[in-house]
This record gives sequence, structure tokens and C-alpha cells, in this order.
Amino acid sequence: MAAPNPEFLRFTTHKSFAQRLVLSTLTGRPIHISQIRSSSSTHPGLAAHEISFLRLLDSITNGSSIQISYTGTTLTYIPGLITGSVTGDTVVKCNLLEGCGRGVSWFLLPLCILGPFSKSPLNVRFEGEGVITSSTETGDVSVDTVRTAILPLYERFGVLGTKMELRILQRSCAGPGGKGGGGVVELRFGSQVRLPKTLHLNRSPGRVKRIRGVAYCTGVAASGNARMIHEARRLLNGLVADVHIAAQYDQAPLVSDKGEPGKKRRTGVGFGLSLVAESSVDGVIYSADATAPSMGGVTPEDIGKMCALQLLECVSDGGCVTKVGAGTVLTLMAMGSEDVGRVRLGREVVGTEEVIQLGRDLKKFGASSWGLRDAEENITDIIVSVKGIGVGNVGRKIA
Repeated sequence: MAAPNPEFLRFTTHKSFAQRLVLSTLTGRPIHISQIRSSSSTHPGLAAHEISFLRLLDSITNGSSIQISYTGTTLTYIPGLITGSVTGDTVVKCNLLEGCGRGVSWFLLPLCILGPFSKSPLNVRFEGEGVITSSTETGDVSVDTVRTAILPLYERFGVLGTKMELRILQRSCAGPGGKGGGGVVELRFGSQVRLPKTLHLNRSPGRVKRIRGVAYCTGVAASGNARMIHEARRLLNGLVADVHIAAQYDQAPLVSDKGEPGKKRRTGVGFGLSLVAESSVDGVIYSADATAPSMGGVTPEDIGKMCALQLLECVSDGGCVTKVGAGTVLTLMAMGSEDVGRVRLGREVVGTEEVIQLGRDLKKFGASSWGLRDAEENITDIIVSVKGIGVGNVGRKIA
């Protein structure tokens, strides 16, 4: 008897592309995405970074089926089992091409969500001429922010922090036109759980007790680090006494020169700053990122001031989770045990397009609707109640 045709969930446009693929992989529901940049006359269909993410998904899963139309405007995805790196020593290499205009954090955030549900440890190495480790003009955060502000959130769900490691082997900023970088990043996610713990993070976020950060330069004068740090501390020292910002200088990465075969050129030149504010309440972290645009025109003092002000704005938004980490926390809560978890978010965070779209997508994949109510002591915050659907780690069930 022939197997019945699977029922596809249908979506349109390229928005929330990685998010929908992750939810499809976790829940096992096949999806059909159409009208992917179909109105564009110059670049219709899937972009370079989206194709690279599909290849990455195919590498860490077993039994996945991906079909792309001739024009690239329609995608059919049937998920398989998340196998990870098969063995603990195997490293899955993801080569990003020069035309990639998104930061490597665009790949890391959804990949980390899949990590706890993998059958075996997940070891992925990002390399190639398209790896950008800094924050980008398209809104991607830096790898430093993922390491210091996103990965600690997983410990609230029972994931062991000692088995999560994110290393930057070669730093890079965005190349000419905001594309390409030449960096190298390695993610090791060795903590797999049967079912994420229920999160209860609905108390007061407390007060900021310390600020940490990293100032980085690639291929420019190392004095830019001191200038960024000095300007950022000028604004932050009057508010928090414990401020420490490290400085790191790397040479710009070498990539092959297409104009002259056999020769190499420097790319990914730039500088930036990543800041993290830790609260007196365990698990509450605020973050901010700023980097020099690819066309230049800004000084290190401008970047230091911009990043410090962004951090203060992030703290003023309130809540216990920032805009960057809200998607990760809400997704893990929905995939967890069949119990009601609660998290406190600022109104500015709940009202973002990404969070609202995530709620709609989770509902379409079978999750429950969220419960929203005002926080009792602070009307600017909202308590979000999420009931898990008990998906858990399918690979652990089979094993």
C-alpha cells in the first residue's frame, strides 16, 4: 500500500524563512513556500544565504527532502530526523559563498534551536568568503552577542552550558557592498535534552549590576579599539561602576582574488563593538551591537557612542528577554513539556514584527495561543504565558 501524501502547510514570501524551516524540522510538518521574491525583476527566488541554510539543514538531518522550482520562487520541504554530526568528532562544514550578505548569526540562531533536539552532538564549522562575524546593516547581531547573550538562555531550559561552545577562529566584518567576509566560526553543541524544562521568568528584571563587552578591529589600526572603549565607558561609567570591555585585534582575512587568479586579497576590514549588561536577577541579559558600515564614513568614537546608547535603549525596553533572544525563548517554551511557562517581555519586544509572526507560525504548526497580561508592578511589561506541545527530542525517543 502506497504511503499517503503528506499534508503541507503553505506559506508565502521569504519572510521568516529560517524560522519556518526550523519549526517544520522540530514538529515534522512538511511545508510549501511560494512567491519567494517573485515580484523582483533582478533577483527572483531564493537568495544565496537561504540556499546555504537549506544545504546546512540537509547536512544535519537524515531523510529530509528539498525541492526547489526552476525559478527558485517555490520551495517544498519535507523534514527528516535531526541527527547532528553523527559522531562526536565529526565536524559539518558549511561553506558560505562571497555573495552572502547576512551575518553568520543568521545561521547560528536557528541552528542553536535545533541543537538540543539533535540525536547526537552538533558540531558545525562556518568558513568561506561569505562568513561575517560582526553585526551587519541587515540587522544581524555579532557572534559575540550570540555567545554571551543567547547561549546562556539555553541553561534555563536544562541545557548544560559546559557543553556549548562558540569559537571565533577568524574575525571579519562585512566586505564591499556589505557582502562577504572570510571569517571562520565553529559551533559545538553537545548537550541534548529529552524535553526542555518549563520556563518561569516572570519576576522583576532587577537592576543592571555589570557590563561586559568586546571591541574588535580587523585590518585597521588597533587604536580604534581604545577609542571605542573610551567613548562607551564615558557614557556607561556614570550609571554602572563595574564596566569591563576587552579589546581584540585581528588581521583581515585573506580570500582569493577573482580578478587575478592565483593571488589573494584582504577583505572583511572594519571595526565594531558588542556590549552585554547583566542584571542582578539570574538569567536576565541585555545586549547591543554596533559596527562600522561597509562604505565607511564613521569614526570609532561614533561606534562606541552608538553601541552604548543602544544598550541603554535595550534596558529601557524592560522585560527579562531582549528582542534578539525573544524568538529563541518563545520557541523553546512552545516545544517543551505540556505545561504552562511564563516569561516577562517589554511591550516594545512583544510588538515587534518578528515576535508577532512567530506567534502566528507557532499556531499554524499546532502550538497553543499565547496568553498576555500586564505585569502587576510595571504596566510597561507583559507576562507571556506559553503552553508547550511536548514535541521534545524525537531522536532521543527513537534511540
